Amino acid sequence: MGYPTVPSLTATWLRSIEEVPEAVWDELAQPLATPFLEWSWLHNMERSLSVGASAGWLPCHLALWQGGTLVGAAPMYLKGHSRGEFVFDHQWADLAERLGVDYYPKLLGMSPFTPAEGYRFLIAPDADEAAVTQAMVGVIDDFCDRNTISGCHFLYVDPQWRATMTQLGFSAWLHHSYVWQNQGFSDFDDYLSVFNANQRRNIKRERKSMATAGLRLEAIPGDAIDKTLCTQMYDFYADTCDKFGWWGSKYLSRQFFQLLHHDYRHRMVLFAAYGDDDTDPVGMSFCLTKGDRLYGRYWGSTVDFNNLHFNACYYAPIEWAIANGITLFDPGAGGRHKKRRGFPALGNYSLHRFYNPRLSTLLTRYITEVNELEQQEIDAINAELPLKQP
Repeated sequence: MGYPTVPSLTATWLRSIEEVPEAVWDELAQPLATPFLEWSWLHNMERSLSVGASAGWLPCHLALWQGGTLVGAAPMYLKGHSRGEFVFDHQWADLAERLGVDYYPKLLGMSPFTPAEGYRFLIAPDADEAAVTQAMVGVIDDFCDRNTISGCHFLYVDPQWRATMTQLGFSAWLHHSYVWQNQGFSDFDDYLSVFNANQRRNIKRERKSMATAGLRLEAIPGDAIDKTLCTQMYDFYADTCDKFGWWGSKYLSRQFFQLLHHDYRHRMVLFAAYGDDDTDPVGMSFCLTKGDRLYGRYWGSTVDFNNLHFNACYYAPIEWAIANGITLFDPGAGGRHKKRRGFPALGNYSLHRFYNPRLSTLLTRYITEVNELEQQEIDAINAELPLKQP
């Protein structure tokens, strides 16, 4: 596929996001709805060694310049495994092995360890978006061809950007997440009104169990967050990862959480549970917010209090979201508990291009059937939500 050349554009591959000044990168990232492509979040991943060669996430960011002006950027990584992505492409890796094709390394575009919709190329507001996008795809194709990279993959992509990229030859693979959407609720009781009577009683009982256990939940946003809480959040996160083994893999370091306090706490909201006489939380969930979006990421507790997880990760954030004009709350990966508590399944997409002809042929031949089956799964999940009948 040919791509138009744009005069005076220069592409560079970056080994670290530090090669672009924060203000320059964020001029492109700040206008986006997602907080996960901003410089500080990605830089703290690298600086804390949560991301890097030793973790199998080798930064390979693409920057496109017009003269001395950054007009396009894409946070990307070379990977020798598929861990930490939450899009499970192991069947493609297995198929490649049977075909005698080296699946790894692969080129991946996403915010590491973050299964939240919103990835896209960062484009300068006054740039020709179509031309810059096509130029960046051409640079990526050339890079993968020269370096014998099996494929390029973008995960949890922005819906509008997905339409652009499918026109440029990428195949879209449907998945689902569980996402709460504000229907104009005035308060938490208004939110409860959408459930059937049995589930309303269940949620009220789960909420009441906090007071019965002598616990109170506090929402702690932004500058109200003490640095000690960031260190404690790592301890909760690490404990949860240890409890759940492979499914709760410990990707992030203690330093990552500590660094966030310095330059990213303005995006953070912690939901901390305290006992009557406690000065330190006994449990806590970690969320990020930007504009009218709220994202749940990590949680943990020192004691296994009944229903604390539901309250710290779902109910308290929803109550805060309603009070603060949040229209969408993505609570993070997994769904077994979420679908019973007001989080319907919502489709999201990843984008894929294989450079091996046999893998490419198989992908394009079967992806429509795969997506139809996934849509059936989404419909079946949402048909069983415990909502009030119309």
